[in-house]
Amino acid sequence: MLATAKKIREVTGIDPRALPDEVLLSTQPVVLKGLVADWPMVRAGLESNQSAVAYIRKFYQDATVGALLGAPDIEGRFFYNDDLSGFNFKAVKLKLDVMLDEVERHKDAVKPPAIYVGSTTVDTCLPGFRAENDLGFGDRQPLVSIWLGNRTRIAAHHDLPDNIACVVVGHRRFTLFPPEQLPNLYIGPLDFTPAGQAISLVDLTKPDLQRFPKFAEAARHAQVAELGPGDALFIPSMWWHHIEALDSLNVLVNYWWRQSPAFMDSPIGALMYAIMTVRDLPKEQRDAWFNLFRHFVFEADDQTAAHIPENARRALSPMDADIARDIRARLLQRLNR
Repeated sequence: MLATAKKIREVTGIDPRALPDEVLLSTQPVVLKGLVADWPMVRAGLESNQSAVAYIRKFYQDATVGALLGAPDIEGRFFYNDDLSGFNFKAVKLKLDVMLDEVERHKDAVKPPAIYVGSTTVDTCLPGFRAENDLGFGDRQPLVSIWLGNRTRIAAHHDLPDNIACVVVGHRRFTLFPPEQLPNLYIGPLDFTPAGQAISLVDLTKPDLQRFPKFAEAARHAQVAELGPGDALFIPSMWWHHIEALDSLNVLVNYWWRQSPAFMDSPIGALMYAIMTVRDLPKEQRDAWFNLFRHFVFEADDQTAAHIPENARRALSPMDADIARDIRARLLQRLNR
C-alpha cells in the first residue's frame, strides 16, 4: 500500500436491489460496505474455499474460459517481459472446472503459479448464477462479468464504463488514481497490452522512483481500499485502478455500464486516429488542429453551430444513431482507400 494514499470514502446501508443515482452517477470512487453480503455466493465463501468452489460448480455447464497463467517467479504480477516485446504469462483456453482444480491444488504453496480468469460474462459462464446473486440497476443494463484466481496483481489501467466491483470471495486491495494523474503514471504501449487496456509500467508494490520520478506525485493523489467478502467499490469512468487479489482463492463480480448511448463508439478509436493523423504534424498545424478539436469537441455548446440552419448542421447536430451511422460510414470509406 502506498504510504501517501488516502482511504476511499465508505458508505453503508445501500439497498442492493435499487442502487441510487448518487452512487451510479458519482465522479468519485465510493466503497459500498456490505453491499452484497447477503449473496449466497458470499456466504458460501465465508464458510470455506471448498464451499465457494462447490457453489460455483452448481452453475457450471462445461464452459471454456480464457485464462492467464504465470510462473511462480512473477509473484502474481501479470505484466510485460523485460523489453516489452511480449508478456510474462501465457494466455490459454481451458475449462472452468480445470482452472478451479488448479487453484485448489496450489492453495498452500508459498509461491504458487499465478492463475487468473478475467472478465468472463457471468450469464455465459455460469447460467443461473445471477438469479441468486445480483444487483438492481433499474433501466440500466450493465455487462456483468466474473473474475477468478489466486494471488494476483493487475497493473493500474482505466476503463471507459463506470464500474461496480463486488468482492465475493477473498480480499482485494484497490489503489485508484484520478484521470488527471495520467502524465505521472508512465503508461505503456496503447496498442500492445496485456489484456486490452494500456497499463502503468510502475510496480506499485515497489515503485522505482529513479526510473519513474513523477510517480511520486501520482502517489500523493492515490486512494486505496481493502475490500472483504460482501464489500463493493464504485470506480468512476476513466479512473486508473490497480488491483491486488490477496488470498489463495479470490472471486469478484463486476458490473459495467456507460452513461452514453449504444451508438457512440469508444473514444479510444478517435485517440488512435488522432495519433496517426495529427500528432506528428508541424507544430503550427498541430496547434491549428488543437483549436479545431477544442472548438468542435471539448468546448462545443449549443452556440457552436447556431449560425448554420438546423436542417443543414449534419455532424454538428446533437448526435443520434442516424448521424453516428453516417459518420461511421464516411470514416470507413476514408480508412479503406
